[in-house]
Amino acid sequence: MLPAYIPNPLAAIFGGGKPIDGGRMMGDGRRILGDGKTYRGLLVGIFCGLLIGLLQIILISNGFAVFGITLPAFGISIAGSVTVILAMSCGSLFGDMFMSFFKRRMGMKRGAPLPVIDQLDFVLGAWLFTYLISPEWFTATFTLWILVTVLVITPMLHLVTNIIGYLIGVKKEPW
Repeated sequence: MLPAYIPNPLAAIFGGGKPIDGGRMMGDGRRILGDGKTYRGLLVGIFCGLLIGLLQIILISNGFAVFGITLPAFGISIAGSVTVILAMSCGSLFGDMFMSFFKRRMGMKRGAPLPVIDQLDFVLGAWLFTYLISPEWFTATFTLWILVTVLVITPMLHLVTNIIGYLIGVKKEPW
């Protein structure tokens, strides 16, 4: 899940610049996405997700294990692995943008909390993109136990990373 977990916080840290929506409004008078979704953040997030995935490929090829458990491969070939990693990274950011779009439609301001959704939107986006790109790999890798584990652990990780982001001044709210 690291190629899905890494893009959003690093997009927040290294983002900024021109917003993806260009400041445009919808018919409801609200921004499409808002200032928090920028081209630089999107590109940096995808790039960092790709880098962490490539690092995982290197570790896997050298027999790296945690508590005796080896990491799963991202695919059979390098091209297939890179495709899966990019799907996870892009899906993560697009899942977050998708929910930002709906939060704006609900009249919620940037940074306003939407419990559960805020913690899982990027995971669901990563899973959707990855499933669409490589359904065989996805179903072989994300067993029911893994899916449940990710859904339970992610909100806790999300909270911790948001608090860190708040403390270092990257986020305006600690949620």
